[in-house]
Amino acid sequence: MTYDVVIPTVGRPSLARLLDALAAQPAPLPGRIWLVDDRPRAITADLTSHSEAKGAVIEVLRTHGRGPAAARNAGWRASEAEWIAFLDDDVVPADGWSEALAADMAAAGERVAGVQGRIVVPLPKDRRPTDWERNVAGLERARWATADMAYRRAALAQVGGFDERFARNYREDADLGLRIVNAGWEIVRGERTIVHPVGPASPWISLRAQAGNADDALMRKLHGKDWRARAGAPAGRLPRHAATAAAGLLSLAALSARRPHAAAAAGALWAAGTAELATARTAPGPMTPKEIATMAITSALMPFAATGQHLRGIARAQALSKRPAAILLDRDDTLIVDVPYNGDPAKVEPMPGAREALERLRAAGIPMAVVSNQSGIGRGLLTPAQVEAVNAKAEELLGPLGPWVCCPHAPEDGCDCRKPAPGLIREAARRLGVAPERCVVIGDIGADVEAARAAGARAVLVPTPRTRPEEVAAAPATAPDLASAIRMVVP
Repeated sequence: MTYDVVIPTVGRPSLARLLDALAAQPAPLPGRIWLVDDRPRAITADLTSHSEAKGAVIEVLRTHGRGPAAARNAGWRASEAEWIAFLDDDVVPADGWSEALAADMAAAGERVAGVQGRIVVPLPKDRRPTDWERNVAGLERARWATADMAYRRAALAQVGGFDERFARNYREDADLGLRIVNAGWEIVRGERTIVHPVGPASPWISLRAQAGNADDALMRKLHGKDWRARAGAPAGRLPRHAATAAAGLLSLAALSARRPHAAAAAGALWAAGTAELATARTAPGPMTPKEIATMAITSALMPFAATGQHLRGIARAQALSKRPAAILLDRDDTLIVDVPYNGDPAKVEPMPGAREALERLRAAGIPMAVVSNQSGIGRGLLTPAQVEAVNAKAEELLGPLGPWVCCPHAPEDGCDCRKPAPGLIREAARRLGVAPERCVVIGDIGADVEAARAAGARAVLVPTPRTRPEEVAAAPATAPDLASAIRMVVP
């Protein structure tokens, strides 16, 4: 069993501490540590002088400020290991972490996609914790937190990895966990332990954190109104924030309209909501003058920040809702040049522009799958191993493509999976954990279009010289090439 470690970073000083802790771990060591530099493009200084960590080679990748989801995707896609252990750059592996990780992975059943580490947040022993310290301590109860999370690479490839629309270090882990569970996998808690120290924070950190309300709106759009229960996420205070903010704005509106009684009534509601919030945040804390002042000021502003971010998130989620949940791709003459009944990986040639077109999907966080008729198996012209070898070569040239769903039957077998039947489309959607109606099928012949229609999915035809004119005429949408087809469905 092999594993690599992926660490997205923006160059925080804590990174050196993490790498030193990994270097001190006993065997078994990772094959590689993928250090993904997500600092802006203009920053070119070296991240670290480390080139080895007790035998584990460090490979540095750059994602130029695209966010932690994109950074983690770059790391696991570059890896060839069976398991990927994700760590944040501000954690410290406990003694024996690598041995415990190996035991966690070895104990995972074949349907276990991920094993979560146990997070410990040290809090001060000589005083009560501050609001920020209690916020960080919530990681101890978080489900699927990528501060220490190991996933099978196969599961990541199946669902397309992290959704890069989550540009902050927030909710991208819950979104991935829900998609993996929806695809039929399990995620369990392991026995290894990671320490997550509380780093320094600005007095305004709680206001900046309200940007998470925009991500919560996207989560609701993607996973439904019960997503919190399924992801183990606390309910939060948004309804109370919205009521307090509305009262404050109503008070100002009434004042400007010279309605003093209405202004006073609404102002009293705003004051009550603000006082309740400030008390709830201050009472468990150290009650120092600095903490009390910080809680009073930020509690007055927080309802407006939270509500504004939530509304921004709703607008953004509405725009993103037009995107498909998954793209299902035909293989021959869509992804690779068609060689009839090909069983030789050496003959695999990508379609022009296919790699670049697929990178657009990966950057958008949209999962993919391949749906392909392979009647050569049923006709006795190919073996399943030969088809798998050709598919593997296609992935080597084009990057990860998600699950491969192939029909091995000959036309006369009368199966329900061979396109234009809907079986391949429905199975690919099931493996990705999405509804067929939210998928788009891209292919080069009428059978691809008809299979999509039969399953309730959308279809885009990318004609080639072998596509019949009547198939082009009957297609609901056509595009001159794969890149154009993807731009059509992922604006």
